[in-house]
Amino acid sequence: MGCFQTGIDDASLRAMWKVGVSAAWRAAYRRSVRSAFATVPFYRERWALDGRTDPVLVPGRTGTDSGAAPLAEAVHKIIDLVPLAGGTRRIEPNRGLGPVLRKARSVTGDALVVVLGDDWTLPPTDLPRGVRCCLVDPEAPVPGVLAELASALRGGRRVVAVGDDKQLAVFADVLPEDRAYRVESVPRRELDTMDSGPYGVLHDPALGYLGAIEECGRWHLDWARVYARTTPGGLAFTLLRQDSPRFVDVLPAGGVRGEIVPCPRHGTPVVLT
Repeated sequence: MGCFQTGIDDASLRAMWKVGVSAAWRAAYRRSVRSAFATVPFYRERWALDGRTDPVLVPGRTGTDSGAAPLAEAVHKIIDLVPLAGGTRRIEPNRGLGPVLRKARSVTGDALVVVLGDDWTLPPTDLPRGVRCCLVDPEAPVPGVLAELASALRGGRRVVAVGDDKQLAVFADVLPEDRAYRVESVPRRELDTMDSGPYGVLHDPALGYLGAIEECGRWHLDWARVYARTTPGGLAFTLLRQDSPRFVDVLPAGGVRGEIVPCPRHGTPVVLT
């Protein structure tokens, strides 16, 4: 049976993908901005008084840093990030881990994901079906959790650990020496500490997980859930699917200069700093 010829080469398909992604992405962002202006006290007051761009909500007022706000300021006024109709003010540092892990390490099936950090955080709710998760403070691990991890490794189960460099090193030291090498480490990076990988997930303590290094070696945004744009104050991020607290055009890490460009291989948005 002969091959079906479409007459469209890979470059043309990537170009079509870029156009489609860009239009859908920007439309979702504009809906988030207008919804925030209508329903969230922090943005209603800020943009009504000072204005913003992209889109312009108050004609003639462009706002400071094109309307973007320092993330630290937004978190300080967390109660004003709750929509008028109500919602939670709880920050979710593990939001978005499932989608970015699929990009970073293709985590599926019956894998066990170990999230390293303080034990007060809530586990992620968006891991793929069948994937289990445990939270571990590597400085004070619970013996029962370590026993479960050792059992999973002995049984040949896939174990993926997510944390910063220090946490990953300490965690490796508390595991049995003959099993620690089997743990797949995924370094957690913030916007101002991005490197060249080869593996990594992009994270912010308030916004959660924003993207990951894909096989092309570039930092891909989780564009279905996260929007980013360049402003005079740095890269501003918007969580497209979080109802409360609402984060729209906030500047993580004090404002980091960078660009959002389409990946030459995949066409979807990548972060350059």
